[in-house]
Amino acid sequence: MLKKMSLLLIILAVLFLGRVSLAAPDIGIKDLTSKVAEGGGYETGGVTDTSLSQSIGQVIKVVLGFVGVIFLVLTVYAGILWMTASGNEERVTTATNILKAAVVGLVIVVAAYSITYFVTKKLAGATTAPAQNTPVGADTIDWGKW
Repeated sequence: MLKKMSLLLIILAVLFLGRVSLAAPDIGIKDLTSKVAEGGGYETGGVTDTSLSQSIGQVIKVVLGFVGVIFLVLTVYAGILWMTASGNEERVTTATNILKAAVVGLVIVVAAYSITYFVTKKLAGATTAPAQNTPVGADTIDWGKW
């Protein structure tokens, strides 16, 4: 069973993560297709290149999606195992262990993502330049008039 699940995960990773390319060469096809679309009367939508951080963010979203799917599959598998145990304590114990491991894994992944998100937001806020001094009333309420 474990070999089948790992093979399925590898196939899914190849199919979905193979689309993500951080170093695609510019061979001029984007300009050509935009000209053809505009010549046909279609809007091109102003597609822009993504930065490295945006690409990494997209990869993280895909990975978190996979973690959610794995959690769902493990939960359903443990539930089916538990329901079909027919009083067999060994199968019930196996099902509860799978369920506990799935929940602990999900909590660890969500906590790691939350901590990383919080730290990077604080670091980004600490490294940005302070706002320029603006005159009173430009973007705030002048409380002296009240």
